[in-house]
Amino acid sequence: MSDILVLYYSRRGATEALAREVCQGVDSVDSMSARLRTVTPVSTVAEATQDTIPDDGPPYASVRDLVECQGLVMGSPTHFGNMAAPLQYFLEGTVGEWLAGAASGKPAGVFTSTSSIHGGQESTLLTMALPLLHHGMLLVGVPYTEPALSASTTGGTPYGASHVSWNRDTDTLSDEEKELARALGRRVADTARRLDAST
Repeated sequence: MSDILVLYYSRRGATEALAREVCQGVDSVDSMSARLRTVTPVSTVAEATQDTIPDDGPPYASVRDLVECQGLVMGSPTHFGNMAAPLQYFLEGTVGEWLAGAASGKPAGVFTSTSSIHGGQESTLLTMALPLLHHGMLLVGVPYTEPALSASTTGGTPYGASHVSWNRDTDTLSDEEKELARALGRRVADTARRLDAST
């Protein structure tokens, strides 16, 4: 089995809900398995430390996860049209892996959650894509050949999967949002499988 790293930060559960759907998509591809990881919160107090293992949920990511996995699907809530600081902080700690080209040539996808349809979901997806391009990763989106993309009245973009909470519970995904997150996971995992078979 080859692993795809599903890496996310979530504060209220919506991005985590998308991450779990992405994992289902990854796991549906033969010989591929999702490795679900989160990142530690960033403290406004410089001296603060975080336990190395969270109280609940998936383990915290390490740079080894990025090296060991055959692809990456990364998610963040939208914070002013940008990714959340904890995810940015994690990425800034991967300079050594960038210098070594550890992620170069691996497929990657991105996903996000917002509270409103104009909350910056597409700009967030694009800001998450930039460091992955610097790593030399191959970006995989969600094309309009996925019927749920045209049917969705909530989240979903060709840049990656998304969720818009509006007045719903923040972690309640629409059927189309679930399908698009699964499709993103399938596409990244299938691309990684094909790349591995061609070498």
